[in-house]
Amino acid sequence: MRKSYDFSKSRRNPHIRLLKQQVTIRLEKGVIEYFKRLANETGVAYQVLINLYLKDCARSGKKPLFKWKTAG
Repeated sequence: MRKSYDFSKSRRNPHIRLLKQQVTIRLEKGVIEYFKRLANETGVAYQVLINLYLKDCARSGKKPLFKWKTAG
């Protein structure tokens, strides 16, 4: 290794916006178990599977269906 490096001509990573962001999310136990089983079947990490599913939902414009009960 060199004692010092010259970074004066370096530039920012142009792909930085494509990096993933770590978040904390609360999921039901059954949801996690489902994706872990799917991970065992496919050989793909369950976090990756959840990300792929959510990305597919976002790209296709899927929206959750809510049926709220009215009070009264």
